Parts: sequence; C-alpha cells; structure tokens
Amino acid sequence: MSWQENVNDDYERLFEIDEGYDVIIYAGENENVEELHAHSIVLRIRSQYFRTALSNKWAKKEDGKFILEKPNISPTIFKIILRFIYCGKIDMKKLEGLELLKLLIAIDEINIQSLIPQIEKYLIKHQYKFLQQNPAGILEKIYQNEAFTNLLNYCLDKICEEPEILFNTDKFIKLKAPIIELLLKRDDLCLKEIEIWDNLIKWAFAQNSTIPKDVTKWNKEEVIIMERALHRYIHLIRFYHISSEDFHDKVYPLKEILPKDLINNLLTFYLVPNRETNIDKQLPRQSKSKSKYDSVIIDFRHFALFASWIDRKSDNYSRNIPYIFNLLYRSSRDGNTIEKFHEKTDNKGSNIVVAKIKNTDQIIGGYNPLDWNGHSTFKRTADSFIFLLDYKNTNTDKIGRVVDKEHAIFCAPNYGPMFGQCKHASCDIELRVRIFSNYEKWSSQPSSYPDIGIPRNYEIENYEVFQVIKKN
Repeated sequence: MSWQENVNDDYERLFEIDEGYDVIIYAGENENVEELHAHSIVLRIRSQYFRTALSNKWAKKEDGKFILEKPNISPTIFKIILRFIYCGKIDMKKLEGLELLKLLIAIDEINIQSLIPQIEKYLIKHQYKFLQQNPAGILEKIYQNEAFTNLLNYCLDKICEEPEILFNTDKFIKLKAPIIELLLKRDDLCLKEIEIWDNLIKWAFAQNSTIPKDVTKWNKEEVIIMERALHRYIHLIRFYHISSEDFHDKVYPLKEILPKDLINNLLTFYLVPNRETNIDKQLPRQSKSKSKYDSVIIDFRHFALFASWIDRKSDNYSRNIPYIFNLLYRSSRDGNTIEKFHEKTDNKGSNIVVAKIKNTDQIIGGYNPLDWNGHSTFKRTADSFIFLLDYKNTNTDKIGRVVDKEHAIFCAPNYGPMFGQCKHASCDIELRVRIFSNYEKWSSQPSSYPDIGIPRNYEIENYEVFQVIKKN
C-alpha cells in the first residue's frame, strides 16, 4: 500500500510566511517598485529561468542573499508568478484582460511555457470583450513572439472579420510594418482591394509626413522615399481585383512608385481584358465572414448590425450573432424579375432585403419579420424597419422603425419588396413593376416609416434577400 500527501499547501504557506528566504526581487520601477522574497532552492527546482539567473555566473549577491531586479514586471504580476512556482496555483478569474496579457508576456519571459496556452485559452474564452477593444494594440505587444500563436491568430481573425475596428482609423497609420504585412498576407481580410490600397497609401504618408499629398508635386527623392516605404507590400496587393475606374483614379497616378512590369500588365488587363496572358492575377480575398454570410453587397459587420437592430440592442453584436442569414435571392444571380423574386422568397418567413444604389456606396433595404407571399394585401407588424448604410462609413448608418404598423409590409404577385403604404404612387421602399410592361423602378416616399434620407428615385446595381432564422 502506498500513500501520497499533497504538499502544495505547505509550499504556499512557505511563500506567504516570508521566512528563511535567500532571494530578494525588486519588481516594478520608479514609485511602483516592491521588494519580494523567495527561496532559491524552490525557484531553481521549478524554473529553468531561475536556475540560470541564480547561477554563480549571473547572480548578484549582497549579505548572502541573491538580488534580482525586474523593472518590466509589476509587483502584482510577479507575486502571481511566484505563487504558481511555489504551489502550482493561479486564479485567472481575479484578473482583468490587461492584467492577463501582462501576465502572459511575463510568463513567457520567465519561461514557464506550460502556462502560455492556458492563459491564451482563458483570454479568448472569457475576456473576448477586452480583445475586441484593441486587437491592434495587442498585436503590437505579441506579434514577434512565436509562443503566442493562439492569441495572435485570434487577433488577426478578428481584424480580418471586422476590419473597420482598425482600418480607416488612426490606429492603422501607427502600425508597425511587420503587422501590416501580416494582415495583407491574409486571404480572409474582409475589405475591398481598393480600400486596402487606400489605407496603405495613408499609412505611407503618415510615416513620411513632409511629403506632399499631391503626387504631381513629388521630386525624385520623394518618389524614392515612397517607393521604399511601400516596396515590401506591393506584391501583397491584388491589383487585378480593383475596378478599372479605381485603378485609373487611385492606382495609376502613383505609377512612379510601382514596378514598370506591373503597370504594363495592369494596363493590358484593363484595356484588353480578353487577351490571354501568363500573369498570375492572384485569387480574390475570400473572407471567412463572406463564406458564412453569402453576400456580394455587404459583409459580416452589416449582418452583425442587422442582428442588433432585430433584437433592439443598443450595442452591435460583434461575436456570436444569434441569427442565421440564408441567401434566398440575388438579382444578378437568379434573374432580376418579380417572378423570380417571389419564387425564391415567398413563404420563407422573416427576411432582410439589401440593395446597392448604382454608382454609389449607399446600401438601402429593410427587415420584413413576416414574408412576401400575398395577393395585394398589407401585413401588420411592429418589428419591421428600413435602413440606409454607407459601405465605407459605418458611422452614418440610419434605421427607421415602422410607425404605421397596419401598413408595414405590402405583398402582391406583381410587385417586388415593398415596405410601407403607397401614397402618391410611391412607398417607403418599393421595387415596382407595372402589369403588362417591362418598366421597372425603385423609389421611396416616407409614409409608414420615418424619412432617413433614402433618395426618392434611384437605380439599383444588385439586390439580395436573406432569410433570417433564430439560432437555437
């Protein structure tokens, strides 16, 4: 018969009673320095780092005691590490996100590798709000450390899924070059290629603030400076997935800083699109969000916004969206006819209509919590709404909730999606087709919903309808 006694509590008491110590650690710096005590025999047995630090070759001694200085680790964090070394205990529930991140970095420095995946896992699972607040700042702290693979991938995934939290903000232009390279290498970065290019140019100007924004005023030296600033990123931009108009307006004016063979190939691509070449055009970025939310008009952030509007939340969902959005109909794919619209959407329950206004970044649409089946009838609901979005500027989103509940939705076999009551031959939003005619139009007239600035008459490039299903 064998017997095993748990001695962890004894080692914890040894750590707490502060007697017989032979190691003095000065943790923190300036007014935050605190003197901590430990036992060299325990530190050596439990940590390779301390085995080296307390060796005769490296150790500093005064009055028979080892002296260690760790100004880059706070006293609070160092106490947590020492307690773990003594008794294997660590209570992450008592720590906030920033403290956990500091603990993770300190743990890596002191080479307690077994704890790293545990802290990463806890951060991702229980402190995701902290991670979402500043993924770029966290990347700055961890991107050079191969030990933080899980956390690094989480932050990159988050930015690629919701790039607006970083791109088009002051945070982006302050990023270090290697982090930008990490992001531009991603296939799932949920941004249009021209938006990536625009942000990269802003970043280059921010690093070289004396260079004029007007490209025509650059001298040879300024051309060379900008060429060097962007050189490492050019091959990561998927120029062949930029529209000819954007290429003409935003890329070609900067031809002096781009490789000549690239410019020549791009000119051939845009001017003679059917000519066969051996050029590697790279595949377009396919974000994980778009594979999950099948849209050619909007991306993850918009579906998250719709979900919060449906649930009447003041804050947008940024994780764990409680709805599934199934694509029912896309005009460019299924045929831009009223018959196809009803064939694909009737009797499918609640849905979101999303339409892109031609030659703009404006997106309009509405939420129908019922369905589109009906014979010239109004449907009553208090939960429908219409919206107006700017794809590039998420700060201008507008929503109008139904005010005339009796006339929220109008359904008819010879009409497309119609929100609101028709007045003066128009509704809040309608796709209208007159019987026995091919005449087709989109229009808006505030009636059953507030006026949120949707144009009165406009053309649509494409529109989609998504079935909305609540997750179990």
